Amino acid sequence: MHRSSFRSPVSSLPAPVGQPQSPVVKANLPPWPLPHFPYGSAVLYCAFAHHRYWKQEVDRAEENGEKPSLKKAIIKCYWKSCLLSSIFIFFEECTMVLLPLLLGKMISYFENPKGSNALHDAYICAAVLSACVLLWAILHHLNFNHLQRVGMRLRVATSHMIYHRAFHLSNLALRKTTTGQIVNLLSNDVKRFDQVTTFLHYLWVGPLQAIAVTALLYMEIGISCLAGMAILIILLVLQSCFGKLFSSLRSKTTALTDDRIKTMSEVITGIRTIKMYAWEKSFVELITTLRRDEISKILKSSYLRGMNLAIFFAASKIMIFITFIIAVVLNNRITVSQVFLVVMLFETVRFTGTLYFPMAIEKVSEAVVSINRIKDFLLLEEIPLHDHQLLPSDGETIVDVQDLTAFWDKVTRTPALKGLSFTVRPGELLAVVGPVGAGKSSLLSALLGELSLIQGNVNVHGRIAYVSQQPWVFPGTVRSNILFGKKYEEDRYKEVIKACALEKNLQNLKERDQTVIGDGGTPLSEGQKARISLARAVYQDADIYLLDDPLSAVDVEVSRHLFEQCICQALKDKVTILVTHQLQYLKAASKILQLENGEMVEKGPYTEFLKSRIDSDSLSKKTEEPEPSSKSPDQPQESFTQSMKDAAPEDHDTEDILVKLPLEDYSKGQVGCKTYKNYFTAGTHWSIIIFLILVNIAAQVNKDIYFAFRQGNEMKTIDLNWFKCIYHPFGITRSLVLFYILVRSSQILHNKMVESILRSLVVFFDRNSIGRILNRFCKDIGLMDDLLPLTFQDLIQTFLLVIGVVIVMVAMIPWTVIPLALLGLIFFLLQLYFLNTSGDVKRLECASDIFPLSIFSPGTPTIQAYKAKQKFQKLFETCQDLHSESWLMLLTMSQCFAMCLDVVCAILVIGVAFGALILKESWTPGQIGLVLSLTLTLMRMFQWCVRQSTEVNMMMSAERVIEYTELEKEEPWELDFRPPAYWPDNGMIAFNNVNFKYSPDGPLVLKDLTVSTKPKEKVCIVGKTGAGKSTISIDKNLTTSIGLHDLRKKMSVVPQEPVLFIGTMKKNLDPFKEHKEEDLWNALEEVQLKETIQGLPGKMDTELAESGSNLSVGQRQLLCLARAILRKSRILIMDEATSNVDPRTDELIQKIIHGTLVQCTVLTITNRLSSVVDSNRIMVLDSGKLEEYDKPHILMHNKNSLLYKMAQQLGETEAAALAQRAKEVSLLQRVVIKVRLQGSLLTLGVW
Repeated sequence: MHRSSFRSPVSSLPAPVGQPQSPVVKANLPPWPLPHFPYGSAVLYCAFAHHRYWKQEVDRAEENGEKPSLKKAIIKCYWKSCLLSSIFIFFEECTMVLLPLLLGKMISYFENPKGSNALHDAYICAAVLSACVLLWAILHHLNFNHLQRVGMRLRVATSHMIYHRAFHLSNLALRKTTTGQIVNLLSNDVKRFDQVTTFLHYLWVGPLQAIAVTALLYMEIGISCLAGMAILIILLVLQSCFGKLFSSLRSKTTALTDDRIKTMSEVITGIRTIKMYAWEKSFVELITTLRRDEISKILKSSYLRGMNLAIFFAASKIMIFITFIIAVVLNNRITVSQVFLVVMLFETVRFTGTLYFPMAIEKVSEAVVSINRIKDFLLLEEIPLHDHQLLPSDGETIVDVQDLTAFWDKVTRTPALKGLSFTVRPGELLAVVGPVGAGKSSLLSALLGELSLIQGNVNVHGRIAYVSQQPWVFPGTVRSNILFGKKYEEDRYKEVIKACALEKNLQNLKERDQTVIGDGGTPLSEGQKARISLARAVYQDADIYLLDDPLSAVDVEVSRHLFEQCICQALKDKVTILVTHQLQYLKAASKILQLENGEMVEKGPYTEFLKSRIDSDSLSKKTEEPEPSSKSPDQPQESFTQSMKDAAPEDHDTEDILVKLPLEDYSKGQVGCKTYKNYFTAGTHWSIIIFLILVNIAAQVNKDIYFAFRQGNEMKTIDLNWFKCIYHPFGITRSLVLFYILVRSSQILHNKMVESILRSLVVFFDRNSIGRILNRFCKDIGLMDDLLPLTFQDLIQTFLLVIGVVIVMVAMIPWTVIPLALLGLIFFLLQLYFLNTSGDVKRLECASDIFPLSIFSPGTPTIQAYKAKQKFQKLFETCQDLHSESWLMLLTMSQCFAMCLDVVCAILVIGVAFGALILKESWTPGQIGLVLSLTLTLMRMFQWCVRQSTEVNMMMSAERVIEYTELEKEEPWELDFRPPAYWPDNGMIAFNNVNFKYSPDGPLVLKDLTVSTKPKEKVCIVGKTGAGKSTISIDKNLTTSIGLHDLRKKMSVVPQEPVLFIGTMKKNLDPFKEHKEEDLWNALEEVQLKETIQGLPGKMDTELAESGSNLSVGQRQLLCLARAILRKSRILIMDEATSNVDPRTDELIQKIIHGTLVQCTVLTITNRLSSVVDSNRIMVLDSGKLEEYDKPHILMHNKNSLLYKMAQQLGETEAAALAQRAKEVSLLQRVVIKVRLQGSLLTLGVW
């Protein structure tokens, strides 16, 4: 199957009429030849009214003290469109009721053809019948097209509201939702609106048509019709009960789906940690269990759908049977015209009453559940809004905080900051220091207006630039990440690149600053991301700079360069607040603010700190309070005032933000036979499928007995016992079995996809965004769960019905095979043409249904600080417009195709109607009635059967899922050779001529590395940022005979970026309950977190938010370190594991490494030279090559070594202190070795 990919810019969309133009986000998206909307952005057009009515509903509810209703807002917004469609559907159903009456009139002519004006009246009836058939085709498709467009507008507007709300959620609100839930809302819940609008009107059309048909039947055959209609009423009541069950099951299913998608989102985000700890099997089992619970609810819903379809195909037969039985009992004589009139009226009410009406109940029930879920999300707490546009009268830029007390969680109201007061003016640098969890990041969040204030004043006057502690880049080029909406000025851009030490890194990139980074782009180190984030802030030329520890992720040389050239020079005239653990830079600060437990310990210049004898030790004491990194609002209170004012917006200095969305390859042509084979055989064996086909054929053969009539004016006795005893059990059985098989196929393919993804290479996750992967688990699996089984069931039953009708028609009047064959040929050609065209459009629709999810959790603080929410909202609107274009094209093509089918069928009906009149001498009334009634039935069924065969385009969802079950896999988890339990007993690692790169087409990041470690040795790895020191491997000669799990389970890795999961503290330390609780507390104590956790209300059972956002970054790193210590492995790899902790905590961690982990080989990757000198040996890497490998004191006293030069960047005094310490450590190690040797000799002498 041919595959292609594309990447091309799409112009930005204009703002709606009446709104000013603002900088928007451009997305690199494919310029598909699809229809464009006349309103610029269709999303804005749809969302504008929707937002207005929702806001009015919220205001009304607040005034009345009620909860707002999203249903009311939707009704107010779309009632006019629904009213228009109700007119169409009313006349459409009137024509359907009129058709049986005209048919009865025509058949009555054949019963009594000798009337004076009988032939004339028959021709008039035929002409009116033809007109009604054509009118029905036009009204039906106009109405259907209109309703689907209404559903699309509702879906698009609601998606816009969800995405918009996600940008404004507070910290407390973020704890109540997850990225997985947002994905589920955008992928599955809003899709219900596309379906509910199509069937909504049948809630009133069904009962109304039933009343009209009852009246007509009563006038024709009398009271016996009431028996048949009573059956219909019973079925309607039964299906209404089904609707309540649908609602209940939908609520339970969505909750389970949220859990599954949330877990899958965490797996994708933390895939490196999962692979490092060999947790793949455990997570596969966890997700499989969640899926099993979800499928149990989906199966029940599918069985209800199967029952509804079975009722639909059997209802008219039961009603006709009961009606005629009662008529016979009452001795009513029924003519042929009355028979066909009754049959056609029951067929008419069957479609509306037993198909569309229950479908409407089902879709409305599910839509109500989705509306309530969306409403709950829209009502989550948001960040309080502030006026950012006005300048103070004097135009002064200043940050002034007086007596600030604030909290994150307004429920617990535990202060994160208490009684802080300080003022920072232009040209001043305020350094904020303190131990882990002291409230440093909370202070910056308070200045950004993201904390709820209890008392005090916060005045921030000026435009703000913010650098978060966890650097964030969006999918795009390096240049677009730095410009971030500012116009490109070459001189200024080069100055910023130089000040942020990015020149060398850009030279190493293949496409320099045009290299795509972020989701699906070139992987960057944390240090490179930190410098890009800092460059973004500097290029903005803001008035106030809030820098949250940007120096921890880079090496000493780069750190000094950033501080001197960027912070002290480029920002010398700005208001700068720097959170840092790099205490060597405090001398250059204008003021220092020391925090502990959210309180101010000391404030003033560096000289005052020396006078008060507060040194680096006291700056690094341990704290107890966790520091959330997300936001939580509260209503302003009388005890404080908050003023946040920006300089006037500089629209003339802005341009579009170019975001390169991750585009996936897509197949061309129709879905292959292999996909169908894999789909059907995933749920059962071929023998079961053959048996199911035979059951369907048997059911259809028995049903066709119903059409056996005697040629004459009276009915032949019908053997309805066969029909009653055989058809119904077969009909119900085939429905339930088919639904079970297809839902089970969905379950098995989902589980295979989970296992395949967890077995895939890490590069797969670098090249595919989390949104793209989750789209398979959410949207595609959702279609396979709900719509695909229903479509196949409908297709099979309709196809067999069409075959039965054609057989009866040909058996009764053989020459009808000619128009039927011609009709079939035309339908086949139309279907072939449509499938070839719609298949590609459907694939484009699937590929364009993407959401830029990577900006939510990590990028939201930065976007909010830069006031760029509106810009990134435009990105979502662009994506939605593109998807809507492909959806609208697919919808239009489908309607045109259906219209052609109906017109062809209408021509057949017209030909049969007038042909019967012309050849009236050759046919009996029974034949005429049978052929005409079957032709009318065929008009609906034939085109619906062909349309359903094209709806199998949804098999592309199965194709996309199956594609992910066949991903390239990493090496086997286990091999035949299993190492002994005590392996490795020494922990010696050797690299022999190792060359390593992240992807087959990527550059080498390790080059000819040959090095080895001694058993139980502590080795530190240092180098320049991005030098390749994070790429550690074990020589392939040592690992080729060992499975990946056997290898990974023997090592513990603490990654550079901490990964935590939603759940309790205990679950994050020991996800699969492998350790005692006492061991958990011991591990926490070793990483200096025991007292902090004990001080929490829930202690070890404290719930962590998504990504552990209710802990500070430093606390997250320490928690990951505790998790690694628990494994008690012989090999421990620490990749910048303490970069975000204070020096005192880092010193204590080093003592643990040389004490508790004395029997363990430890590889420590760090930028802190103070952590280096305690190691046995130091490995210095540069550009992936080993430059130095020796003992610390040797390298520190060698003036030509890279380590010595790096130490000099700290200053001569600090470098000399490190050299002296390295010498002392070396002497101490010699003494320890000597003592151990003497002890060994003494022990040997005793023996």
